[in-house]
Amino acid sequence: MAGMGDMPMRPARPGPPMQHRGPPPMARLRQEPIDREKTCPLLLRVFTRVGGHHQNEEFAVRGKEPKDEVQIYTWKDATLRELTDLVKEVALPARKRNARLSFAFVYPDKNGRFVVRQVGSTFAYGHGRGDDAKTLAELGFQIGDYLSVAIM
Repeated sequence: MAGMGDMPMRPARPGPPMQHRGPPPMARLRQEPIDREKTCPLLLRVFTRVGGHHQNEEFAVRGKEPKDEVQIYTWKDATLRELTDLVKEVALPARKRNARLSFAFVYPDKNGRFVVRQVGSTFAYGHGRGDDAKTLAELGFQIGDYLSVAIM
């Protein structure tokens, strides 16, 4: 194959764009708003606690969940700000001027043991600060998950 080195190189043909493995980055999970007039809300079981989140073991036995439960009807497009305002209606410590609320999803892992996974935080009166605008759907909420709210 004499003379091969003299041939001009063809540009490489562009292949398919690089595809990422795993779930898309959080910024791309923004979903269309839910029509709250036409969509039935879901029941969200919220467990509040002053000082920190509940421990995994406190959810181990069905029917013996922590007693500080609030049940909220909401939608997956509810923001942490909306949930903060609802928690403030029922939990006096959440109304303090400098209160910070930390949110965590509580759900069973593949072995059936409950996991408490922190997903965001807000300030009681800090509109626009923290994770106020994040929605349950963007944070990976699935119907049936519980919500643990630590009030600090």
